[in-house]
Amino acid sequence: MIKKPEILCKKLGLTFNNPALFTMALTHRSFSSKNNERLEFLGDSILGFVIAEQLFQQFPSACEGVLSRLRANLVNQSSLAELAREHQMGDYLLLGSGELKSGGFRRDSILSDALEAVIAALFIDQGIVACQHWIAQLFAEKLANLSLDNWQKDPKTQLQELMQAKKMDLPDYELITMSGLAHEQTFKVKCTVPLLATATIGSGISRKKAEQAAAEQMLELLNKDKQ
Repeated sequence: MIKKPEILCKKLGLTFNNPALFTMALTHRSFSSKNNERLEFLGDSILGFVIAEQLFQQFPSACEGVLSRLRANLVNQSSLAELAREHQMGDYLLLGSGELKSGGFRRDSILSDALEAVIAALFIDQGIVACQHWIAQLFAEKLANLSLDNWQKDPKTQLQELMQAKKMDLPDYELITMSGLAHEQTFKVKCTVPLLATATIGSGISRKKAEQAAAEQMLELLNKDKQ
């Protein structure tokens, strides 16, 4: 059973002058012709701007390239879906029967789009300052965990150096699958390290990108394991 939008709104610490905007932000195109696609388009730009400003202030010595990588890490589909899951947004999405049956409420693309749509709805309802405050709260932990030292190196290098510092065997990357046409293949790679029994799986349009994705997930796991 789909939960009421006002419950999620309260959980997110939001109030709307026009609650219908918030409901629309949770409405997928499979449910209604009046859906969150336009809101998602606007929210994506607002989020990019707000996070760019946060990073500009937080890292005054960082060059444009590093700031761009930091922003991309924060606002990518996987990162946004993770935040959406933390607030159980999937339980409140309005989806068509086909998407419900196929587990659309768990899909990264749908969750991340809904979160961006909520940002746009808040902007329309209350303006940019309200968006800046809420986004800062939403991303507070992710922003606090960022380090310039880490982001000047790619995930594979970070993970390799971590293993070397602990005098352990280097990470192992195993190609699991390679699918799709020659010009649009998808690679899946498994990453294992001596520190953890759990492996991570990354995917990408090249083996290198898949390895980087698996290494990034492994670093996240190791960071959580330390906490």
